Amino acid sequence: MHLSLTSALAVFLLSLQAPVSAAEITPADVTEVAPGAFVRHGVHALIDKNNAGGIANIGFVIGSESIAVIDSGGSFLDGARLRAAIKQRSNLPIRYVINTHVHPDHIFGNAAFLQDTPIFIGHRNLPRAMQARGAHYLAANKLLMSAAAFEGTEVIPPSQTVESQSVIDLGERRLVLDAVKTAHTDADLTVLDESTGTLWTGDLLFQKHLPVVDGRLKGWLEVMDKLSALPVTRAVPGHGPVSLPWPEALEPQRAYLTKLAGDLRGLIAEGKTMRHASSIAGQSERDKWLLFEEFNTRNATAGFAELEWE
Repeated sequence: MHLSLTSALAVFLLSLQAPVSAAEITPADVTEVAPGAFVRHGVHALIDKNNAGGIANIGFVIGSESIAVIDSGGSFLDGARLRAAIKQRSNLPIRYVINTHVHPDHIFGNAAFLQDTPIFIGHRNLPRAMQARGAHYLAANKLLMSAAAFEGTEVIPPSQTVESQSVIDLGERRLVLDAVKTAHTDADLTVLDESTGTLWTGDLLFQKHLPVVDGRLKGWLEVMDKLSALPVTRAVPGHGPVSLPWPEALEPQRAYLTKLAGDLRGLIAEGKTMRHASSIAGQSERDKWLLFEEFNTRNATAGFAELEWE
């Protein structure tokens, strides 16, 4: 059968709009950072049409009976790619999807796992944070990424929350989930894989990518002090290399946040305005971090608003 030029064009345009099938999903490239623990490295960039929201470190842990996803990615497509990588390695059920906090690069892949009917888990404050921010995040990210990547993306709230600490068993493998006080955000959750001594920090730990303050500067410094005492072998940061030695992995971030706080306190004591302080504080750290221009002024503004009322 021969199609007219108009008909052929119509078929082509419809093919572009059709949802991507599971068979067409390219599995994410993941690294095994410890036995049975896999991480997909996020690119150091803002979300755009080229990266499908894949800017955070996300991954999964395989037990003898089931699998837990730890952060699902920045879009439906990003999550689907992670799921495909899991299916390459195991046929065990994906029983849990754990979100370490509310930011879209960590939660917008959740919908790709609905077919597995997992328990979605988050900090006790995560449902409220999703309710408050979800619609805005969806609208903003729809504009930032391609339609093909964004299609199917939705906010999936946790079906189970962590008040203080919870333990889940994947089969001969326990994950300890700790809900921390306000730090990077007000809904930060850590995940400790006891069998390998691997701590999944979410965005409580950044390397290379400048840390982003969306909670409390002082709280974050205090949380880092507590985390540094944990008997952990390695950490999986929210942004940075897929695996880092512990606790020395904290030091670059600690130095930046400490310097930022010190600069702000000095400028506040001198009576400087928020606008003036936000253009100066932390600038000596500029050459040590990627995306410094995109986030330092924001960090300084948030820190000023917090510290001026000490």
